[in-house]
Amino acid sequence: MTVEYSCCETNFFIHILIIVFLVMFAGLMSGLTLGLMSMSLVDLEVLAKSGTPKDRIYAAKILPVVKNQHLLLCTLLICNAAAMETLPIFLDSLVTAWGAILISVTLILLFGEIIPQSVCTRYGLAIGATVTPFVRVLVWICFPVAYPISKLLDFMLGHGHVALFRRAELKTLVNFHGNEAGKGGELTHDETTIIAGALELSEKTASDAMTPISETFAIDINAKLDRELMSLILEKGHSRVPVYYEQSTNIIGLVLAKNLLTIHPEDKVPVKNVTIRRIPRVPETLPLYDILNEFQKGHSHMAVVVRQCKRPEEQHVSGASDDPVKEVKVDVDGEKPPKDKTLKRPLQKWKSFPNSGNSSFRNSRSKKWTKDLDSDILHLNGNPLPQLPEEEEAVGIITMEDVIEELLQEEIFDETDHHFDDSCTGIAKP
Repeated sequence: MTVEYSCCETNFFIHILIIVFLVMFAGLMSGLTLGLMSMSLVDLEVLAKSGTPKDRIYAAKILPVVKNQHLLLCTLLICNAAAMETLPIFLDSLVTAWGAILISVTLILLFGEIIPQSVCTRYGLAIGATVTPFVRVLVWICFPVAYPISKLLDFMLGHGHVALFRRAELKTLVNFHGNEAGKGGELTHDETTIIAGALELSEKTASDAMTPISETFAIDINAKLDRELMSLILEKGHSRVPVYYEQSTNIIGLVLAKNLLTIHPEDKVPVKNVTIRRIPRVPETLPLYDILNEFQKGHSHMAVVVRQCKRPEEQHVSGASDDPVKEVKVDVDGEKPPKDKTLKRPLQKWKSFPNSGNSSFRNSRSKKWTKDLDSDILHLNGNPLPQLPEEEEAVGIITMEDVIEELLQEEIFDETDHHFDDSCTGIAKP
């Protein structure tokens, strides 16, 4: 009698231990399903490279396991289902059938679902890294069953995709990380503004940042650098001044203000006698990123923005044309030569930007000016001056400062700019 009672007591405690183990095991599988599967590969890679020292260690341990997401998901669900289905069997030997169902549902719901998932939602990274070796063992145990199911999921749903943010989503995410959003972010207003400006820059073109040609300060190539003109250039305060011929829209080059330091106003030196640099031309649809890349090379920090009037499929570089263009010359006496002569000159076409990974903001028709051309200096000794082709129309001037302002999303004021307290600006941009 005593032996039978001892055996029954032993079986009772064994069943209790098995029940506790099954509940804890089912809770662990449920928590890991939510904790591990909710973290994308991008999040783990970011933590592995830029997280805190602990997060880097945790993410490095979890990444190899999470890479095959469907296999991991099948393994965790199979183990969780096996534990929950086995639990009523051991409870049935201790209580009645309806009691076993009631207790199993209560235990699984409270200790196998609610509590584990709540904990793993908050500490999923640390818990997942801790039990990674145990999860690897489970993957190998469930491999014969989980692997075929995971392959079927791969075939039906595709492999796990990389959850990258779109530009608009990334911009919103950055704004949430600003300290002004009140969500605990540490980014300052200037940091969020610059990041947002960089994300928006790919959608902006030269026409968005240029100074209209009607508001541009330029000088005639046949003008005299007398005291009045020199004072006007000094008053404007520009480091580069566009030079036009005949019409203000026919910008043929630019003069560096520093090259005028040695010129005496009393000498009234003609503009054509000073160093005039060629100015590149860019289409108004050229992305600002492409313009910024060219400005960074140092060949020119100013360009003429042109609009195609007749043949938009052809974009040309200043200084030459495939079509008949008028031969324009400036004589020594300052008289304008006749304009009835035409000639054929070879045109150096725009070169396409090399294909890069950031094709989202690369325009297939975007072109750039060549290195040799925009670093040249105009030689007026009987040589024809550059002339806009008939199918092009100059609509504005764009400078490095204009592009940087679009990036910063703020106006850049120098010592010669005039601005008022009511946010109205009176800036004479070159």
